[in-house]
Amino acid sequence: MLYLLVKMKFFIKTFGCQMNENDSEKMSGLLHLSGWEKTDDENKANLIIVNTCAVREKSEEKLFSYLGRIKKFKRKNNTIIGVTGCVAQLEKEKIFERASHVDFIIGPHNYYKIHKIIQKILDKNEKLIDTQWHKEWPGIAENCILRESQAIAYVTIMEGCNNFCAYCIVPFTRGREKYRPFWSIIKEVEQLAQQGYKEIQLLGQNVNSYFYAPEGKNFVELLREVNKIEGIEWIRFITSHPKNFTKEIAHAMKDLDKICPQLHLPVQAGSTPILKRMRREYTRKDYLEKIDYLKKLIPDISLSTDIIVGFPGETRREFEETLSLLKEVEFDNIFSFRYSERPYTFASRMEDDVPYKEKIKRLIELQTLQKEIQIKNNKKKIGKTFKVLVTGKSKKDKNMWTGRNIYNQVVNFKGNNIKIGKFVNVFITDAGPYSLRGKQVK
Repeated sequence: MLYLLVKMKFFIKTFGCQMNENDSEKMSGLLHLSGWEKTDDENKANLIIVNTCAVREKSEEKLFSYLGRIKKFKRKNNTIIGVTGCVAQLEKEKIFERASHVDFIIGPHNYYKIHKIIQKILDKNEKLIDTQWHKEWPGIAENCILRESQAIAYVTIMEGCNNFCAYCIVPFTRGREKYRPFWSIIKEVEQLAQQGYKEIQLLGQNVNSYFYAPEGKNFVELLREVNKIEGIEWIRFITSHPKNFTKEIAHAMKDLDKICPQLHLPVQAGSTPILKRMRREYTRKDYLEKIDYLKKLIPDISLSTDIIVGFPGETRREFEETLSLLKEVEFDNIFSFRYSERPYTFASRMEDDVPYKEKIKRLIELQTLQKEIQIKNNKKKIGKTFKVLVTGKSKKDKNMWTGRNIYNQVVNFKGNNIKIGKFVNVFITDAGPYSLRGKQVK
């Protein structure tokens, strides 16, 4: 490790999913071990890193809007500014052209070099870019992660994707699937248990496909081993591809006592013709059969999904099939988006023929229906008591605490002698579409 003579401060702005958040934690850890100090105030930072997501066009817009806003720090404090993540991999040198005040660009495969790249910039005062692909797992040590949460820990088990769904840019920004060594995952979870973490979330673009060839270990075998680790009480995993979600995985969820009865299974659309054009490799019937099997096997399972509206060629009738799927499944939560063209994807060669206003109209209609479903589902929980893992103070009410129940639902509650990272029992007194409300009970 290279240590700085004077301790300087860094700030990381993260856009995107849990994978991006975990990548930021890894960069934070490497910088911290190299002598840097993390700050939550970008005004005090000598280094600002923008860790990006490229899944949607809006994510890129957020990046350049943010870069424009922090340009003042470059002029005022000579702050080092860098862009990492998927947009960095996608746009490369073009970022320098659009934002000349950026000092470095690092793709997702090169986070483990962050401290060395910063040192080079300090030594040579020159712009740097590293978007090289790597087939092997980088092997960042488990103790090099500076975690944001005291309650929930992310553990990456694989990266990349081999599916090439028509709309998705991930294979072009994260590369092909590569799997973390089995023993390395187990070692990290054991360390997290020793540190007092009660919940872990296994992360990957397609966790179901995990297979570590040298040891012949698949995803179900990984779940079984993680389930044995003492101290860990809740296990979740994200994201699952429906075509790779097997009955064996479903039974592991039922039989292994620490796996939460909660699953995020992105359907993307409720119409088989749209799914075919999306290259999802399953039909509406296939998806619903998996959901039916899960509900019969685990009656209290909580389900969430992703939906894209306005995909090229989507008719009103096909959109209504998506609405009917929501009504049939009654998801507890969804993440919904309007289609936006992504470069290099198969869909970028299709005519984007659904008007923008129609996409927005459909998105609002979808979200309105889902809100009604969530209110109905959440109201059923009033009067029940749930075990809740405390994650911190409520953002909406400083007099309340917040946490997650076993179904990964946000629970805001009143209580005494509360400690972050510990479990409490909460009696639910009220429910909205996006969270539950209650009070601590013994």
